[in-house]
Amino acid sequence: MSSSHQYLKASSSKSVTTRLGDIEHLSQLSEHLSSLCLSHEYSDVTLVVEGQKLYAHKVILAARSDYFRALLYGGLKESTQSEIILPDAPLNAFKILLKYIYTGHMFLMTLKEDVILDTLGLAHQYGFEELEFAISDILKQLLALRNVCAILDTAHLYGLDKLIDVCHTFLDKHANEILLHETFIALSQTSLVDLLQRDSFFAPEVEIFRGVCNWCKANEDHSDLAMKCVRLPLMNVADLLSVVRPAGLVKPDCLLDAIADRTNCRTNSLPHRGQLVVDENVACPRTGSKVVIGELSEYLLDGDYYSYDMDKGYTRHAINGPADQGIIVKLGVPSIINHIRMLLWDRDIRSYSYYVEVSMEQKDWVRVVDYSQYCCRSWQYLYFNTRVVQFIRIVGTHNTVNKVFHLVTFECMYKQKIPKMLNDIICPNYNVATLEKSAVVIEGVSRARNALLNGDTKQYDWDSGYTCHQLGSGAILIQLGQPYIISSLRLLLWDCDDRSYSYYIESSVNIWEWEMVVDNTRESCKSWQVIKFPPRPVVFIRIVGTHNTANEVFHCVHFECPSGEDNQNCVVTVSVTNKNKELINSSASGNDESTNAPFAETATEAEEVMPVVGNSSRL
Repeated sequence: MSSSHQYLKASSSKSVTTRLGDIEHLSQLSEHLSSLCLSHEYSDVTLVVEGQKLYAHKVILAARSDYFRALLYGGLKESTQSEIILPDAPLNAFKILLKYIYTGHMFLMTLKEDVILDTLGLAHQYGFEELEFAISDILKQLLALRNVCAILDTAHLYGLDKLIDVCHTFLDKHANEILLHETFIALSQTSLVDLLQRDSFFAPEVEIFRGVCNWCKANEDHSDLAMKCVRLPLMNVADLLSVVRPAGLVKPDCLLDAIADRTNCRTNSLPHRGQLVVDENVACPRTGSKVVIGELSEYLLDGDYYSYDMDKGYTRHAINGPADQGIIVKLGVPSIINHIRMLLWDRDIRSYSYYVEVSMEQKDWVRVVDYSQYCCRSWQYLYFNTRVVQFIRIVGTHNTVNKVFHLVTFECMYKQKIPKMLNDIICPNYNVATLEKSAVVIEGVSRARNALLNGDTKQYDWDSGYTCHQLGSGAILIQLGQPYIISSLRLLLWDCDDRSYSYYIESSVNIWEWEMVVDNTRESCKSWQVIKFPPRPVVFIRIVGTHNTANEVFHCVHFECPSGEDNQNCVVTVSVTNKNKELINSSASGNDESTNAPFAETATEAEEVMPVVGNSSRL
């Protein structure tokens, strides 16, 4: 039987996969190409690696790799040679790569780590980018103290930034252990310097010094640069004199400078290190954090932000004046943070003012958030420049009901992405006038208290789904949870018939000083309104209706800020009828005159009038 007949017979015995008329025999293709790997049959080039001859096929090598295409068909001298020496290629790793070239498959989990690293180097050298990234992902799973230094060096060598980041995160977490590990002294100078420059490589500086001393003994030619990365001012004077000076690796002048910085500089200006945990609250008992100043301190860090009332569930301090110590939280270890989330007591609609300061040793305080001139309520989302912190002080400066500052829960963490900020205030690109962001309607009439902010722009009619006030009396007043930099807003005027409204809108940060946002008292406005204006801090928004062509009440269905609409004009009001509802007939509405709808001729006829402040002054 001929070889071609045998092949056809073998192929016919394989399963055939068809899909909509397509035939795929990928497994057979891979099997047949795999049989050619290292085979002398049809070979037209011999690769010499570590003195061993490996038979290969030019066309397969060139089809799979730009490097081999240029080597074998690019006019170089190798293109005319039948035997090519590949220097500096590890034999075991090259055989694995060659198998991958012929089959597209590689199984690394049973290989030794040094072979995997050699294979990664060959993938980089020969331009197999997808393989390079795939091996990097596998190495991330294999990280351990015994291999992380070698993997980090390899990642630096080949510029694998994502793998470098993973190694750094691992080393940050295991800083104390790696400083004592035998592989630490084998770390390259580039990798070591890069590691020591990280604020998040957190261990006692005296232990970092000892680890670098061991590295310097094994790498004498590079000791100066590595030692410069040790942050001597973070060590106490006793360690500088008893540990650093006897080692003889730091010049006397540098030692004196470190002592001077330690004793004379403000502690917050020193180059501190701290633990870095991404998106995880570090102000909790599990991490050793505690409240060191504040009444009823047991409640603040317990993680319970549901079970609180007028008598329990919060931590507090009296508001007396500039000398107030406030509430002070001590983190278990110095930590790198840039975000605080905390809950102000919010069982009524009172507001608080406050500021937040941070410190390393409770001596020098740096103010990172100052909302002492703003009215804030409920959940607070605070961002600031990333820094190393151990103590956090929250000082209340005002309470609209009494002279006590109440804090229900407190969290702090590091966020990889923070919103755009202006003067420590968030510039949101999402709607912050929502219940989820602690916004509230504190003046206005509606069957459902916060109907204006619930996001429902469809379910409204003559009787419900809107907030209103009587013309010439009152307003619709919205309070955001905290100050935001706002430059646009959007509202939906009640539009179940053809009526039109006139109105104006003002904003404030403290409820007694107001700034005009838009004056549409001479305009005829319907349905959706989009307003753009120069950016400004905003806490309160007051919407005042001045005219309604149907009756004496101003009706608003929905409000949001900033606006979700894409509008490029600086200050503009868009009046477009978005919802052409048919007039409800008299039998459905119970009213013969459609101009009298919605249900109330005056706002006082509505079912509920929203309170401004609850009666909770004893809190």
